[in-house]
Amino acid sequence: MNATLEIAASAARLVVEEGLEYGPAKRRAVKQLGLNGRAELPDNQQVEDAVVEYLAVFCADTQPQELAALRETAALWMGRLAEFRPHLTGAVWRGTATRLNDIHLQLYCDDSKSAEIALLDKGVDYDVGSVPGPRGHSVDRLSMTVQCPGLQEAVGLHLTILDADDLRGALKPDAKGKTERGDLSALQRMMAEPNPT
Repeated sequence: MNATLEIAASAARLVVEEGLEYGPAKRRAVKQLGLNGRAELPDNQQVEDAVVEYLAVFCADTQPQELAALRETAALWMGRLAEFRPHLTGAVWRGTATRLNDIHLQLYCDDSKSAEIALLDKGVDYDVGSVPGPRGHSVDRLSMTVQCPGLQEAVGLHLTILDADDLRGALKPDAKGKTERGDLSALQRMMAEPNPT
């Protein structure tokens, strides 16, 4: 196995077992494997392929139910936040999530503060942070802990606040024909499939 694939496999284990995001998992995998810091890192698609493989081998009996529970909770919150055109992204959308993954929603707002006001009106506590946005500048991310009934435990929910205009380019498919995000109706279609991934 070449070093890049070895890093991808090691990163996949960290993603699944510790819930790490791809970037930190790749960097930790390089350290754990004792490789040079300048080793060529796998791209995110290679890591995702390794995650899918890892899940099939080690988590086939638990991951589908955990994914379904997270998607149900995501759908619930997308319904609650419908006015902000929520789109699910990340591992829960891509079908690689386990109970260790958080739910990531992108909200497309005409006014960036409107989502915060809506959460305050619903009595929801959240923390405000920032993440890189699609136009190169940082955008607000509202993070909270919510109950996931299907898992019978709390999970992280992150709402990235984007400009309404950013929705136009948001649904372009990748090289494998998958989109990076989807709205509630796309999620519901996926959940209705016999073997959703």
